[in-house]
Amino acid sequence: MATIPNLDELLKNETTKGFAVGVGIALAGIAAIPVIASIGRPFARAALKSSLLLVEKSREALAEASEGMEDLLAEVKAELIAEKGAYATAGEVVEEVVEDAVAEAKAL
Repeated sequence: MATIPNLDELLKNETTKGFAVGVGIALAGIAAIPVIASIGRPFARAALKSSLLLVEKSREALAEASEGMEDLLAEVKAELIAEKGAYATAGEVVEEVVEDAVAEAKAL
């Protein structure tokens, strides 16, 4: 008849030690889930908040840059129209500027 091993014999067995350590780690992990979740949630919220703020600031910066380029383009067009004469239309000036740019590109 098989005898039941005593505690000393079980602790000498490496398989038993490994099993006990694995079960202990698993139980500790299960117990730690609520703690990790309660700590992790504020970090996740802070990360999302920072990301949203970054996106909004980027949009604002892009809008300001776009507005600045539009203002600069309007100034250049007005300057070109003034140089070509009061009767020149914006379309004629743009066509002439494009033709000049193409001619310069061909010359290179």
